[in-house]
Formats: sequence, structure tokens, C-alpha cells
Amino acid sequence: MRSSPLDIVAAIGLAIGGAFGLAGTFVGGDALRETLWMIDGAALVVATALLTMKYQRLGNDCVAAGFLTFLAGESLLLAGNAAGLQASVPSYVGGISLWAAALVMVSVPRTFAVWMRLTAVVAAALFVVSAGRIIWGTPLLPTSSPLPAAGYPFLVLTFIGWIWTLLRPGR
Repeated sequence: MRSSPLDIVAAIGLAIGGAFGLAGTFVGGDALRETLWMIDGAALVVATALLTMKYQRLGNDCVAAGFLTFLAGESLLLAGNAAGLQASVPSYVGGISLWAAALVMVSVPRTFAVWMRLTAVVAAALFVVSAGRIIWGTPLLPTSSPLPAAGYPFLVLTFIGWIWTLLRPGR
């Protein structure tokens, strides 16, 4: 079975989101980082909107709701991005908290391979810890290491799995 055009668009959105999101974490300039994260955020909103519709049509409500929750979290991140690193922290905490909830919701059903579900849960745990530390007064920025930066590679590995699921032949 061939991938539908919307599956391909969703896969491209996930790939752009993963690549530009990671790149934005490691660049030094504010304007370049915010530009990369703007592209990343828009691509992920489109991808997760399409994935919400796909899994809703398939009758997998928990996965669909998870992608919708991810979309909400990404929208919060996108909204705070232009304010700069320090000023974006409140929307960042809300965004990664929703990411964490979304990753768990997408991973609870056995829709995706075990390794994808595990990378998603690890990312979710790292984002919850990061959000909790920020709420309790630790001065973390979206680019801080080891947290929250340690969660991003697990998130991108999860995206790679979702892309593979969307594009693999013989689905």
C-alpha cells in the first residue's frame, strides 16, 4: 500500500520539525534560533493536525487526541518563541507539559512499535522533570543542558519512528 499524499506531508512536517528544532537548540544567534524554531513549530503543527485527522478516521481516538494535544503544546511553544529565550519560559513550560501528555497518549495504545513508544515515554519523562524543575524555581531555558535538552533527541527519535510508520511500504 502506498502512502497517501497527506501521510507524506505529515512525514515531511515531522522531519522538518525534528531537524529545525534540534538545529535551533544548538545555534548561537537569537534571530536564527527563533527563525528555525518558527519553521519547526509551523511544520509540527501541520504534521500533528494531519495525524490527528488520520488516527481519528481510523477510530484510534487516544492516538488522535494525543496528536491534538501535541498540536496544542507546539502552538504554545510557537506563540512564545518570538519573545526570546527568557521571556518564552512560561509558554515553554506549558508547551513541554502538553508534549509530555501527548507523547504518553500516543504511546499507550499499541499503535506504534515498542521502540517508538519507549522513546516517546523517555522524552515525556524528561520534559515533565524539566517543567517541574522550572516551576519549582530552577532557572532553565529551552536550550539548557542537560535538561531539557536531553529530551529533544528522544523526541526526534520518536518522530523518526512516526515517519517510518507513515512511509513504510506494505503497511
